[in-house]
Amino acid sequence: MAMRLLFLGDVMGRAGRSAVAERLPALRAEWRLDFVVVNGENASGGMGLTPEHARALLAAGADVLTLGDHAFDQKDMLQFIEQEPRVIRPLNYAKGAPGRGHRVYDVPGGRKVLVAQVLGQVFMKRPFDDPFSAVDAVLRAHPRGGLVQASLVDMHAEATSEKMAMGHFCDGRASIVVGTHTHVPTADVVIHANGTAYQTDAGMCGDYDSVIGMQKEEPMRRFITGMGRDRFTPALGEATLSGLYVETEDRTGRATRAVPVRVGGRLPEARP
Repeated sequence: MAMRLLFLGDVMGRAGRSAVAERLPALRAEWRLDFVVVNGENASGGMGLTPEHARALLAAGADVLTLGDHAFDQKDMLQFIEQEPRVIRPLNYAKGAPGRGHRVYDVPGGRKVLVAQVLGQVFMKRPFDDPFSAVDAVLRAHPRGGLVQASLVDMHAEATSEKMAMGHFCDGRASIVVGTHTHVPTADVVIHANGTAYQTDAGMCGDYDSVIGMQKEEPMRRFITGMGRDRFTPALGEATLSGLYVETEDRTGRATRAVPVRVGGRLPEARP
């Protein structure tokens, strides 16, 4: 049997939430998706995720929400993540952080999917624990094609080199390694030699008439003058859903097909 999985990159503010709510239910049916993972860490005003917005993304068709370095910018998430197993934070976040960095989820047909998230270290504002050893321990405990039929790692990081290294590190052990955080979809969707689907960054679900999802004026002012005047505010134009579609083989957990996804908004469309 094959499994059809969709990963959607960072949901950016109201525009991103609206696009997921409007488009994901139809895409689940049209593409006959078995499992959907959405990165929601910028969904609430561009910084973090509130319980209300988490519930809305789950109701729209996400099976799991991943977070990132802004995991707890919205303070209500500190308690909510303990109550809602469908939201996970990075494995290598602060040791005392609530919630978990990986879980195994049930899929129709008695199948199981592992979802894990990890933060990169390069160029990040604060030092996090080693992401490679964190991922290694989880994948050793959950062999694909064995305890789980598929596994997905969300690598939330700045540096493309670090993301690419993680993709190769997980080749043959994870079904999917997909990068998030930089909000720009990369053109390097590939299936590695040992069956791991990989993309350096899935892009964002947000308005691309922006600076990585924020209204253009304030980021441009800071780049041009070196001085800030206002807060960053999420752009509100029509959003593009950006992500990665992957088909996997249940028996082995190998990816057999990987296709970039871009639906709506300003970017050229890409669909499975």
